[in-house]
Amino acid sequence: MLKNQDPLSELLHSLKLRAEVYVHADFCGHWAVDTSGQRRIPFHMLGSGQGWLHIEGTEPRLLRAGDLVMFPHDVKHLVSSETEVSADVRLNDPGSESDGPAINLLCGFFDFESLGNSPILDNLPDVIVLELGEQSRYPNIRTLIQLMVAELENAEPGSYAAVNQLCYLLFVQVLRLQIAEGMDSGLLAALFDPRIGKVLDAIHKQPEQSWDLVSLAQVAAMGRTNFAERFHQLVGLTPMKYLTQWRMQKAKTLLVSSDRSMLDIAEACGYQSEVAFRKAYRSNMGEPPGQTRRGVKQ
Repeated sequence: MLKNQDPLSELLHSLKLRAEVYVHADFCGHWAVDTSGQRRIPFHMLGSGQGWLHIEGTEPRLLRAGDLVMFPHDVKHLVSSETEVSADVRLNDPGSESDGPAINLLCGFFDFESLGNSPILDNLPDVIVLELGEQSRYPNIRTLIQLMVAELENAEPGSYAAVNQLCYLLFVQVLRLQIAEGMDSGLLAALFDPRIGKVLDAIHKQPEQSWDLVSLAQVAAMGRTNFAERFHQLVGLTPMKYLTQWRMQKAKTLLVSSDRSMLDIAEACGYQSEVAFRKAYRSNMGEPPGQTRRGVKQ
Protein backbone atom coordinates (compact mmCIF):
# COMPACT_ATOMS: atom_id res chain seq x y z
CA MET A 1 0.00 0.00 0.00
CA LEU A 2 1.29 3.46 -0.86
CA LYS A 3 2.51 5.41 2.16
CA ASN A 4 0.99 8.71 1.04
CA GLN A 5 -2.52 7.70 0.04
CA ASP A 6 -5.04 10.52 -0.06
CA PRO A 7 -7.78 10.46 2.62
CA LEU A 8 -10.49 9.02 0.36
CA SER A 9 -8.22 6.23 -0.91
CA GLU A 10 -7.18 5.42 2.65
CA LEU A 11 -10.80 5.26 3.78
CA LEU A 12 -11.96 3.05 0.91
CA HIS A 13 -8.99 0.74 1.45
CA SER A 14 -9.74 0.45 5.16
CA LEU A 15 -13.45 -0.16 4.58
CA LYS A 16 -12.58 -2.77 1.93
CA LEU A 17 -14.91 -1.51 -0.78
CA ARG A 18 -16.18 -4.34 -2.97
CA ALA A 19 -18.02 -4.16 -6.27
CA GLU A 20 -19.78 -6.84 -8.26
CA VAL A 21 -21.83 -7.12 -11.43
CA TYR A 22 -24.28 -10.00 -11.21
CA VAL A 23 -26.66 -9.41 -14.13
CA HIS A 24 -25.91 -8.50 -17.72
CA ALA A 25 -28.84 -9.58 -19.86
CA ASP A 26 -31.23 -8.66 -22.63
CA PHE A 27 -34.85 -8.18 -21.58
CA CYS A 28 -37.89 -8.03 -23.84
CA GLY A 29 -41.64 -7.92 -23.52
CA HIS A 30 -42.90 -7.07 -20.04
CA TRP A 31 -40.20 -7.18 -17.37
CA ALA A 32 -39.24 -5.69 -14.00
CA VAL A 33 -36.13 -5.82 -11.84
CA ASP A 34 -35.98 -5.19 -8.09
CA THR A 35 -32.59 -5.50 -6.34
CA SER A 36 -33.34 -3.59 -3.14
CA GLY A 37 -33.33 -5.06 0.36
CA GLN A 38 -29.87 -6.66 0.15
CA ARG A 39 -28.24 -4.19 2.59
CA ARG A 40 -25.83 -3.22 -0.13
CA ILE A 41 -25.66 -0.39 -2.67
CA PRO A 42 -27.40 -1.52 -5.86
CA PHE A 43 -26.92 0.07 -9.26
CA HIS A 44 -28.32 -0.41 -12.77
CA MET A 45 -27.14 0.73 -16.17
CA LEU A 46 -29.06 0.56 -19.45
CA GLY A 47 -26.78 -0.60 -22.24
CA SER A 48 -29.51 -0.11 -24.85
CA GLY A 49 -33.22 0.63 -25.04
CA GLN A 50 -35.16 2.32 -22.27
CA GLY A 51 -36.97 1.53 -19.03
CA TRP A 52 -38.80 3.19 -16.17
CA LEU A 53 -37.53 3.80 -12.65
CA HIS A 54 -40.21 3.42 -9.96
CA ILE A 55 -39.71 4.70 -6.41
CA GLU A 56 -42.57 4.97 -3.96
CA GLY A 57 -43.84 8.52 -3.54
CA THR A 58 -42.33 9.81 -6.80
CA GLU A 59 -43.39 9.86 -10.43
CA PRO A 60 -41.87 7.17 -12.70
CA ARG A 61 -38.67 8.36 -14.36
CA LEU A 62 -37.64 7.42 -17.88
CA LEU A 63 -34.21 5.81 -18.16
CA ARG A 64 -32.50 5.83 -21.55
CA ALA A 65 -29.56 3.95 -23.03
CA GLY A 66 -26.40 4.83 -21.14
CA ASP A 67 -28.15 6.04 -17.97
CA LEU A 68 -26.73 4.89 -14.64
CA VAL A 69 -28.87 4.78 -11.48
CA MET A 70 -27.42 4.07 -8.02
CA PHE A 71 -29.09 3.75 -4.60
CA PRO A 72 -26.65 4.68 -1.78
CA HIS A 73 -29.20 3.81 0.94
CA ASP A 74 -30.72 0.72 -0.68
CA VAL A 75 -34.05 2.48 -1.17
CA LYS A 76 -36.95 0.32 -2.37
CA HIS A 77 -37.14 0.60 -6.15
CA LEU A 78 -38.17 -1.09 -9.37
CA VAL A 79 -36.83 -0.77 -12.92
CA SER A 80 -39.35 -1.97 -15.48
CA SER A 81 -40.56 -1.85 -19.05
CA GLU A 82 -43.77 -0.01 -18.14
CA THR A 83 -44.82 3.31 -16.65
CA GLU A 84 -47.12 1.28 -14.39
CA VAL A 85 -46.13 -2.12 -13.01
CA SER A 86 -48.81 -4.80 -12.95
CA ALA A 87 -48.89 -7.58 -10.37
CA ASP A 88 -48.25 -10.31 -12.95
CA VAL A 89 -44.85 -8.99 -14.02
CA ARG A 90 -42.13 -11.41 -12.95
CA LEU A 91 -39.28 -9.76 -11.12
CA ASN A 92 -35.59 -10.34 -11.90
CA ASP A 93 -36.42 -12.50 -14.91
CA PRO A 94 -35.60 -11.67 -18.55
CA GLY A 95 -38.86 -11.39 -20.47
CA SER A 96 -39.66 -14.32 -22.71
CA GLU A 97 -42.15 -12.46 -24.88
CA SER A 98 -41.08 -11.15 -28.26
CA ASP A 99 -43.77 -8.52 -28.79
CA GLY A 100 -41.95 -5.69 -27.02
CA PRO A 101 -38.74 -3.75 -27.60
CA ALA A 102 -35.55 -5.34 -26.29
CA ILE A 103 -33.23 -3.62 -23.84
CA ASN A 104 -29.86 -4.48 -22.36
CA LEU A 105 -29.49 -4.10 -18.60
CA LEU A 106 -26.46 -4.33 -16.33
CA CYS A 107 -27.04 -4.69 -12.56
CA GLY A 108 -24.58 -4.82 -9.67
CA PHE A 109 -23.79 -3.96 -6.08
CA PHE A 110 -21.27 -1.99 -4.08
CA ASP A 111 -20.65 -2.78 -0.43
CA PHE A 112 -18.07 -2.56 2.32
CA GLU A 113 -16.51 -5.68 3.80
CA SER A 114 -15.57 -3.91 7.02
CA LEU A 115 -18.94 -2.24 7.55
CA GLY A 116 -22.52 -3.17 6.81
CA ASN A 117 -22.91 0.51 6.05
CA SER A 118 -20.59 3.47 6.09
CA PRO A 119 -20.86 7.08 7.21
CA ILE A 120 -19.34 7.96 3.85
CA LEU A 121 -22.84 7.41 2.44
CA ASP A 122 -24.78 9.41 5.02
CA ASN A 123 -25.19 12.64 3.06
CA LEU A 124 -25.56 11.10 -0.37
CA PRO A 125 -29.05 11.30 -1.88
CA ASP A 126 -31.34 8.26 -1.90
CA VAL A 127 -31.06 8.01 -5.66
CA ILE A 128 -28.29 9.14 -8.03
CA VAL A 129 -29.15 9.17 -11.74
CA LEU A 130 -26.42 10.01 -14.26
CA GLU A 131 -27.28 10.49 -17.92
CA LEU A 132 -24.37 8.90 -19.75
CA GLY A 133 -25.56 9.04 -23.35
CA GLU A 134 -23.59 10.35 -26.31
CA GLN A 135 -23.67 13.94 -25.04
CA SER A 136 -22.78 13.02 -21.45
CA ARG A 137 -21.16 15.60 -19.19
CA TYR A 138 -19.31 12.75 -17.47
CA PRO A 139 -16.83 11.35 -20.02
CA ASN A 140 -14.74 9.43 -17.46
CA ILE A 141 -17.77 7.59 -16.11
CA ARG A 142 -19.06 6.91 -19.62
CA THR A 143 -15.68 5.42 -20.57
CA LEU A 144 -15.74 3.10 -17.55
CA ILE A 145 -19.24 1.92 -18.46
CA GLN A 146 -18.15 1.25 -22.05
CA LEU A 147 -15.18 -0.79 -20.82
CA MET A 148 -17.43 -2.79 -18.49
CA VAL A 149 -19.86 -3.61 -21.28
CA ALA A 150 -17.04 -4.60 -23.62
CA GLU A 151 -15.54 -6.94 -21.01
CA LEU A 152 -18.91 -8.57 -20.38
CA GLU A 153 -19.66 -9.02 -24.07
CA ASN A 154 -16.22 -10.40 -24.96
CA ALA A 155 -16.17 -12.75 -21.93
CA GLU A 156 -12.40 -13.29 -22.15
CA PRO A 157 -10.41 -14.95 -19.35
CA GLY A 158 -10.33 -12.64 -16.32
CA SER A 159 -13.31 -10.60 -17.49
CA TYR A 160 -15.23 -11.10 -14.22
CA ALA A 161 -12.33 -9.72 -12.16
CA ALA A 162 -11.81 -6.88 -14.64
CA VAL A 163 -15.47 -5.84 -14.53
CA ASN A 164 -15.52 -5.79 -10.74
CA GLN A 165 -12.40 -3.60 -10.67
CA LEU A 166 -14.01 -1.24 -13.17
CA CYS A 167 -17.05 -1.08 -10.87
CA TYR A 168 -14.73 -0.05 -8.05
CA LEU A 169 -13.45 2.82 -10.20
CA LEU A 170 -17.03 3.71 -11.08
CA PHE A 171 -17.91 4.12 -7.40
CA VAL A 172 -14.91 6.41 -6.85
CA GLN A 173 -15.95 8.56 -9.81
CA VAL A 174 -19.49 8.89 -8.48
CA LEU A 175 -18.17 9.99 -5.08
CA ARG A 176 -15.92 12.58 -6.75
CA LEU A 177 -18.88 13.87 -8.70
CA GLN A 178 -20.96 14.38 -5.56
CA ILE A 179 -18.21 16.57 -4.10
CA ALA A 180 -17.76 18.49 -7.35
CA GLU A 181 -21.49 19.26 -7.46
CA GLY A 182 -21.48 20.94 -4.08
CA MET A 183 -21.87 18.49 -1.20
CA ASP A 184 -21.20 20.63 1.87
CA SER A 185 -21.56 18.22 4.81
CA GLY A 186 -21.04 14.58 5.72
CA LEU A 187 -17.92 12.44 5.94
CA LEU A 188 -17.29 12.62 2.22
CA ALA A 189 -17.28 16.41 2.26
CA ALA A 190 -15.11 16.38 5.39
CA LEU A 191 -12.47 14.25 3.65
CA PHE A 192 -12.04 17.01 1.07
CA ASP A 193 -11.92 19.81 3.65
CA PRO A 194 -8.31 21.10 3.81
CA ARG A 195 -8.21 21.06 7.63
CA ILE A 196 -10.70 18.42 8.77
CA GLY A 197 -9.51 16.09 6.01
CA LYS A 198 -6.05 16.05 7.59
CA VAL A 199 -7.53 15.03 10.94
CA LEU A 200 -9.60 12.23 9.41
CA ASP A 201 -6.55 11.01 7.54
CA ALA A 202 -4.55 10.93 10.80
CA ILE A 203 -7.31 9.02 12.60
CA HIS A 204 -7.67 6.50 9.79
CA LYS A 205 -3.95 5.86 9.49
CA GLN A 206 -3.03 5.96 13.20
CA PRO A 207 -6.02 5.00 15.39
CA GLU A 208 -3.59 3.57 17.95
CA GLN A 209 -2.27 7.04 18.81
CA SER A 210 -3.32 8.64 22.12
CA TRP A 211 -5.44 11.25 20.42
CA ASP A 212 -7.38 13.85 22.36
CA LEU A 213 -9.19 17.00 21.32
CA VAL A 214 -6.06 19.14 21.72
CA SER A 215 -3.79 16.93 19.62
CA LEU A 216 -6.42 16.55 16.88
CA ALA A 217 -6.93 20.31 16.79
CA GLN A 218 -3.17 20.69 16.36
CA VAL A 219 -3.29 18.43 13.30
CA ALA A 220 -5.96 20.72 11.86
CA ALA A 221 -3.94 23.80 12.83
CA MET A 222 -7.05 25.22 14.50
CA GLY A 223 -8.07 26.33 17.95
CA ARG A 224 -9.74 23.60 19.98
CA THR A 225 -13.22 25.16 20.05
CA ASN A 226 -13.30 26.12 16.37
CA PHE A 227 -11.97 22.70 15.42
CA ALA A 228 -14.59 20.84 17.46
CA GLU A 229 -17.40 22.94 15.99
CA ARG A 230 -16.17 22.57 12.40
CA PHE A 231 -15.65 18.82 12.75
CA HIS A 232 -19.14 18.28 14.16
CA GLN A 233 -20.66 20.53 11.50
CA LEU A 234 -19.14 18.47 8.69
CA VAL A 235 -19.05 14.92 10.06
CA GLY A 236 -22.11 15.00 12.31
CA LEU A 237 -20.16 13.53 15.24
CA THR A 238 -17.74 14.93 17.79
CA PRO A 239 -14.07 14.23 17.02
CA MET A 240 -13.74 11.81 19.95
CA LYS A 241 -16.94 9.96 19.04
CA TYR A 242 -15.73 9.52 15.48
CA LEU A 243 -12.36 8.32 16.75
CA THR A 244 -14.05 5.71 18.94
CA GLN A 245 -16.26 4.50 16.09
CA TRP A 246 -13.28 4.18 13.77
CA ARG A 247 -11.31 2.25 16.39
CA MET A 248 -14.23 -0.12 16.91
CA GLN A 249 -14.56 -0.80 13.20
CA LYS A 250 -10.84 -1.50 12.93
CA ALA A 251 -11.12 -3.81 15.93
CA LYS A 252 -14.00 -5.67 14.28
CA THR A 253 -11.99 -6.09 11.09
CA LEU A 254 -9.03 -7.49 13.02
CA LEU A 255 -11.25 -9.81 15.05
CA VAL A 256 -12.83 -11.39 11.99
CA SER A 257 -9.81 -11.40 9.66
CA SER A 258 -6.85 -12.24 11.90
CA ASP A 259 -5.72 -14.47 14.75
CA ARG A 260 -4.05 -11.65 16.66
CA SER A 261 -4.43 -11.77 20.41
CA MET A 262 -7.02 -9.60 22.13
CA LEU A 263 -4.26 -7.49 23.70
CA ASP A 264 -2.59 -6.93 20.31
CA ILE A 265 -5.90 -5.78 18.85
CA ALA A 266 -6.55 -3.55 21.85
CA GLU A 267 -3.18 -1.83 21.43
CA ALA A 268 -3.63 -1.50 17.66
CA CYS A 269 -6.87 0.37 18.37
CA GLY A 270 -5.51 2.76 20.97
CA TYR A 271 -6.28 0.90 24.22
CA GLN A 272 -3.53 0.22 26.73
CA SER A 273 -5.33 -2.63 28.46
CA GLU A 274 -7.43 -5.55 27.30
CA VAL A 275 -10.02 -4.78 29.98
CA ALA A 276 -10.55 -1.22 28.74
CA PHE A 277 -10.79 -2.45 25.16
CA ARG A 278 -13.35 -5.15 25.97
CA LYS A 279 -15.49 -2.65 27.86
CA ALA A 280 -15.38 -0.08 25.04
CA TYR A 281 -16.06 -2.67 22.36
CA ARG A 282 -19.10 -4.11 24.11
CA SER A 283 -20.48 -0.63 24.82
CA ASN A 284 -20.16 0.47 21.20
CA MET A 285 -20.76 -2.74 19.25
CA GLY A 286 -23.42 -4.35 21.41
CA GLU A 287 -21.50 -7.58 22.03
CA PRO A 288 -18.15 -8.59 23.53
CA PRO A 289 -15.21 -8.93 21.10
CA GLY A 290 -14.97 -12.66 21.75
CA GLN A 291 -18.50 -13.12 20.44
CA THR A 292 -17.65 -11.24 17.25
CA ARG A 293 -14.68 -13.54 16.68
CA ARG A 294 -16.62 -16.72 17.53
CA GLY A 295 -19.43 -15.72 15.17
CA VAL A 296 -17.03 -15.78 12.23
CA LYS A 297 -15.48 -19.11 13.13
CA GLN A 298 -18.76 -20.97 13.58
